[in-house]
Amino acid sequence: MSFLDQIKQRRTIYAVGKNVTLDQDVIEQTIQEAVRFSPSAFNSQTSRIVTLYGESHHKFWNIVRENLRKIVPASAFASTDAKISSFEAGFGTVLFYEDQDTVKALQEQFALYADNFPVWSEHSTGIAQFSVWTALSEKNIGASLQHYNPIVDAEVAQMFDIPENWKLRAQLVFGSIESSAGEKTFIENSERFKSFN
Repeated sequence: MSFLDQIKQRRTIYAVGKNVTLDQDVIEQTIQEAVRFSPSAFNSQTSRIVTLYGESHHKFWNIVRENLRKIVPASAFASTDAKISSFEAGFGTVLFYEDQDTVKALQEQFALYADNFPVWSEHSTGIAQFSVWTALSEKNIGASLQHYNPIVDAEVAQMFDIPENWKLRAQLVFGSIESSAGEKTFIENSERFKSFN
């Protein structure tokens, strides 16, 4: 399959399950390789990954649920709870972090670009997220990218012994594809692209 075909295959899959036949070690290796070979500014390698399976995966989504319960009106919580349960039904979750100590060290080392390193760190995590998502999709594992940071950051850090200098940026819940994604729509090319000779 060509790289473009892999990109086209990667979709947001909300209906994920635990019926994954791929060995967990293979999944873990896939995630690690996808991140290791993702580019980063100055080869800074700021991305940090925590992968949660089994009970840890359930603990994470329960933290999300209980933190949302504090801020979502009780009358609207049933739909929120259902959404979190759909994520919890997955096989695992990848937590994407960025190492702020590395970012600060680069700011000090290359003062001329200091303002850019936090931005480039965001680029790095985005590339890592896309790489992992696409690599899992290539192995027929569905996923959806979520962003429950910062409301869960402190509790998750305590639960999983996350270093203080790691900043949570996204959560990729993954599992067996229980229902396909809908048709993808696109805006007109003329609104997105310009080309000059």
